[in-house]
Order: sequence, then structure tokens, then C-alpha cells
Amino acid sequence: MEETHHYIASLDIGTTTIRCFVYAARTGGEPVPIGTAYDQVDLLYPAPGWVEINPDKLWTSVLKTIAKAAEDAKLTIKQLTCLAISTQRNSFTCWNRKSGHVYHNFITWKDLRADPLVKKWNNSLTLRLLKFGAGFLYFVTRNNRFLAGSVIKLMNPQVTLRLSWIIHNNPLLQDDIKTGNVLYGTIDSWLLYRLRQGTDRSREVDHISDVTNCTSTGFFDPFGQEWAGWALNLFSIKRELLPTVVDNSYDFGYVHESLLGAKIKIAASVSDQSASLWGNCCFNRGDVKITMGTGSFLNVNTGPICFASVHGLYPLVGYKLQRASNVDITYLMEGSSNDTGSIIEWAMNVGLFEDPAESANMAMSIPDSDGVLFVPAFSGLGPPIRDDSAGSGFIGIKPSTRKEHMVRALLESLAYRVSLLYQCALKETGFTFNSIKVDGGVSKNDFICQTLADLTDVKVERGEVTDSTALGAMFMAGLNIGVWASKTQLLDVRKIEKIFIPDPARRQTQLRQMRAWQQAVERFKKWYMLADIKNLD
Repeated sequence: MEETHHYIASLDIGTTTIRCFVYAARTGGEPVPIGTAYDQVDLLYPAPGWVEINPDKLWTSVLKTIAKAAEDAKLTIKQLTCLAISTQRNSFTCWNRKSGHVYHNFITWKDLRADPLVKKWNNSLTLRLLKFGAGFLYFVTRNNRFLAGSVIKLMNPQVTLRLSWIIHNNPLLQDDIKTGNVLYGTIDSWLLYRLRQGTDRSREVDHISDVTNCTSTGFFDPFGQEWAGWALNLFSIKRELLPTVVDNSYDFGYVHESLLGAKIKIAASVSDQSASLWGNCCFNRGDVKITMGTGSFLNVNTGPICFASVHGLYPLVGYKLQRASNVDITYLMEGSSNDTGSIIEWAMNVGLFEDPAESANMAMSIPDSDGVLFVPAFSGLGPPIRDDSAGSGFIGIKPSTRKEHMVRALLESLAYRVSLLYQCALKETGFTFNSIKVDGGVSKNDFICQTLADLTDVKVERGEVTDSTALGAMFMAGLNIGVWASKTQLLDVRKIEKIFIPDPARRQTQLRQMRAWQQAVERFKKWYMLADIKNLD
């Protein structure tokens, strides 16, 4: 009997790029990419600190990219077995339930318009009392949910205060909220609505969002797996706006045939970091992966236990699958650094090197940075430093400094930031890690990967597929429709391209260099706060 061929289209919507890969796989077999298509996401900057995406342009680009990927695979839309969707988190819009009219552009996770609100709330008596109350309840109950609440901190990348801002600053949105006709959603939720709605914008479909996209918004409780009532009340967010939270194995329905000429089953929807976790096959408790793209994200699989954070990481739902009476739920601890690929891009723009691949060779062509250090803080410094007003810059430059020294210092700084997140993970979880799996564009840099291995004293694994988000979403879709019977089968599918082994001698040298770097960080902390004070004098 001939085995069935499955053709899975995997759509990956990132911050700057939309990609679609078409994979061919036999049941239980290894998937092979047979078609690809790319398009750029046009980021809009209507005011200083504002970063938006036009929904209509994004929609057109999504449909075009899916169609082009199928064409590149020499398939018709009808031949596609299913579609998997992975999306950037925390970029959101609001639209009218009846007309489909969008009230505003997507406000992306990089947007800073709510920064004054973030600072105000973090310093408010209300939040302090809330944290004190949560701390007292933790002392009495020892419930991790209250421990997490006792150290809560609002952040710009979360949706909470950006959504509160737009509700209070968009009069039409305010009026329609009163009639119950407004829906809020992150990119995944809006896309699922539009794809199933088809060309008839008046057709209503159920309003849903998968749990991995909801969990990072800031007003979702990962411990109770529900929207956090205290946050909705505190920030005046009506529950009627919000999507129903669904599992990653939910029956997402079909892309309506009016859009691409044929129905396509939507077999999975998942956030980018959870998809990356799947692409790296981090299915076991204690697995850790680091994605180094525009920013860096460290994720630790904590299994079925949701950990509370006290050292700077935060708990998330990693994924949730439900089959009959069996529920497979995995939690994560996550830490992030907003500036990684953005630092590499800046270095190229100012002429330190022409190609990212060139930077590793430049760094390895010299024994050290000759005392030069770099602090990567274009978006401030996140956990565990937590200083939004930190500045970026080189320190220690002298007449003997060459371009190679500056490049080495820059690349080392990116490894140091990730190493700090790793140290947080050790403290938060108490786990012992055997390896770190890395992906993302910056993970192609051998110097950074080797430095990370030396600093952590743990081997670093880089898979053959460094852009593993689309791969992970495809894995999840394939599991949901029965291409693979279990996650264990996927472990045999993932291929390792290179392993970086820690070197004891280099480790001691890098640890000394990192201590010097931490002293440099102290010099750059509160930089913009100090600059503001000087400007007032």
C-alpha cells in the first residue's frame, strides 16, 4: 500500500519578515522543504517611539506569500494538506465584530507609546499594594501564583498598557466598546478570524486565540490558564473584547475557499517562541533553547509545573495539546534581551563589517578585544539588570584599538547578555542543564556560540535549520493531523549541524572579561536618566 504524501504549508509572521515554507512528508517520515516564499513586513513609525503595521498590507502579504510558496512547490492550493501558523507575540489591533473594520494599525511589541504609563504604574501605590498583598498571601499559602504577583513588573513589550492607551485615546473605539461590537486580538487571533471569515467581512466566526499567544500579553494568568480578572479590572479592559483561549490542538477550521481558491485546513496556531521550542524538539523538562534573532529569548521547559519568577524570568504556557481525556501541558520560564540582531545590523550600517558571517572571522583573528568593551542597550537592559534608561556604547578604546577589537567586543557583549539570562535560569529552576539548543539568524555566528559554551560550561547545539519557527509550527500541525504519532518521533527528525564544546582555558579568560563587562554596564546604567537631569540644569 502506497504511503500518503502530506504537504504542509507553514506560515511564519515575524517582526520584519513574512515567510511561508511548504514541506512534504510521508506518514512518520522526515519532512522535506519543497517550496518557499518571503515578503517584508513594512514597519511604520508615525511618531517617535511608535511602531505599527498596516493590517491591510499585512493581509495582502500573507495571502500572496502562501500562494507563492505553493507555486514554488509546484502545488495547487487544493493539494495542500494543511496550514500551520506561527506569529510574533503581543502586536495587536481591534476591529468591529459586524463590519470587520479595523480601528487602528497593529501596535507592535516594539512600540513605546505607553512607556509613561508603564513607569507611572510601576511606581504607583496601587501596584505596590497589590504586590504587598500578593506577598502576604504567598507567605500564608505558599502558592506560586502569589509569589509571581509579589514581584510583578509591567513592561512595554506586554500588551496591557498599550491596549489601555489605545482604548483611552481612540474615541470611535470607545463608543463601539459600549455597544459590545469591538474585538481585540494579537496577530494570530486577527488572522484566524480573517482567514476563516473569507471575503465576506460581515460573516461572523468565533473569536479565538491560542494559549501561547495569550500567555505573554501581561493580563493572562498562566497558573490558572485564564484571563487575569484583577488586571482587566485594574486597567479597564472589558472581557467582551477578548478572544476565547484555545489549546494548540484545537480544531481551528479552514481557510475560506474565497481567499485562495480552495479550502485549507488550519492544523496549528502557535506563538513564535513556542514554535521555536518545537523546532528544536525541547520537549523534556529541563530542555533549554535560546533564539537569537532581532532580540534573544531564553526558554526553559519546566514541564507541567508553572514556576514563579523572582530573579527576572517570567512564567509562560509553552504549549497545550489535548487528545481525548489526555492533556499535555508544558510551561516555560522565559527571559529576553531586546537587542541582538539589531546590534549586528547597526554594526553593519556603520561599517564595522559588511556581512554578519565576516564578523566571526574578524573576532577570531585576534586573541582578545585589547580591553575594549561594548554595552548593547539600544532598548535598555532587561533581566536581570532591569534598566530601561541604560545607554549603549564602547568603553576602553585607545590608540591601539582596531576595528577587529571593536567587533570582538560587540559579539562578546551579546554572549554576555545571554549568559546572564542563563544564570537567571539556573537560579529560578534549580535545574542542571546538559546542553543549550540555539537558533535564529545570529546563532549562525560561530564565535558567539563558542563564547556562550565557554561562559555557561555547557555544550551548545545548533540545528541544521536555524530558522526553526516555521519548522516547529509544521511539526505541531503534523502531529495534530497524524503525520507523526508522537513527539518522540520528531526527535529523530531534527538534525544537528554543529556542537560547540566548552573549553576550560577560554572559560576562565571569558569569565574575567565578563566581570570587566559588568563593570562597564554599571557605567552605562541610568544613562538617559542622567542625561535628562543634565539637560534640566
